[in-house]
Amino acid sequence: MPAPQPSQPSQTPQSPQSPQPSYADQGAPTSALSPVVPPVLAEVVRSGFVEGRHRGSLVVLGADGAVELALGEVTAPVFPRSSNKPMQAAGVLRAGLDLAGERLALAAASHSGEPFHRDLARKMLDEYGLDPALLQCPPDLPLDAEERETYLASGAVPDRVTMNCSGKHTAMLAVCAQQGWPLETYLDPEHPLQRVIHRVVEDAAGEPVAAVGTDGCGAPLMAVSLVGLARAFRSFVAAEPGSAERRVADAMRAHPEYVAGSRRADTWLMREVPGTLSKMGAEAVQAVALPDGRALAFKIEDGATRALGPVLARALTLLGVDAPVVERIGRAPLLGGGREVGEIRASF
Repeated sequence: MPAPQPSQPSQTPQSPQSPQPSYADQGAPTSALSPVVPPVLAEVVRSGFVEGRHRGSLVVLGADGAVELALGEVTAPVFPRSSNKPMQAAGVLRAGLDLAGERLALAAASHSGEPFHRDLARKMLDEYGLDPALLQCPPDLPLDAEERETYLASGAVPDRVTMNCSGKHTAMLAVCAQQGWPLETYLDPEHPLQRVIHRVVEDAAGEPVAAVGTDGCGAPLMAVSLVGLARAFRSFVAAEPGSAERRVADAMRAHPEYVAGSRRADTWLMREVPGTLSKMGAEAVQAVALPDGRALAFKIEDGATRALGPVLARALTLLGVDAPVVERIGRAPLLGGGREVGEIRASF
């Protein structure tokens, strides 16, 4: 399929040129979605019949950081959800915590709740003299479906350490304890740590944070545009060695299994395409930067994560990534009667 011609991102009142002020959950607008109807990025095809479509917006940046492709509204703010975690981890480093290796990768992770994830989170809590009860992420089951079945079969119950954001929360608590900052309010947007993270997000994205909400784990969630998100990932792989941003990128790329577990696309991509930085977020957000500085970010409008793989694979193909893992990521078969009868496929 020939690559589409780049389009110019449209401007809205909520574009980075005229950002909305940050706000807490109370009194926030009921919707920050662009009035622009986004294009169809993926089709659901069953028995040769298109039974559904997933719309969204996607941006691709060239090695020089310029927009090479824009589909839909890529300058309006979105909540990147867990795609913000590399920036949150860099904020923890800037605030003074010395993390590296698997520990830093876990701080930037949406881990799967596998035993090695839970074990390292507990070890980090012990190393910093922190009680697991201090974690303010909600108790949860493993994110990975296979691990969840094993976990429940063992008689285990939802736990804060098992929650996929526990590494991030552990790192946040650790730096607060080190700096003498309040532990009980470490998730307050006005807490000293969260103010540092806010600055890191703006520095990396190259634009003001448009809104502040609350993520599923309870942490402050900062909205930027898809262009800003792609720019942020690009800045991490291009950062100077030893900087907080580069340390996070290097740890994630060296230990992808601590970022996304054993059976997820971020791990496969970072492991099999050396130098790539990849992180998905809830509500079907994805950001990727290649080692040469090219980057992409997209969001599926309806939050359907089943469309993530096909859209990501197509975007990587447009970037010229030629590796077996791309086809693996893009496969999304539909079953009927226990056999494959269709697929979810990219449509751009």
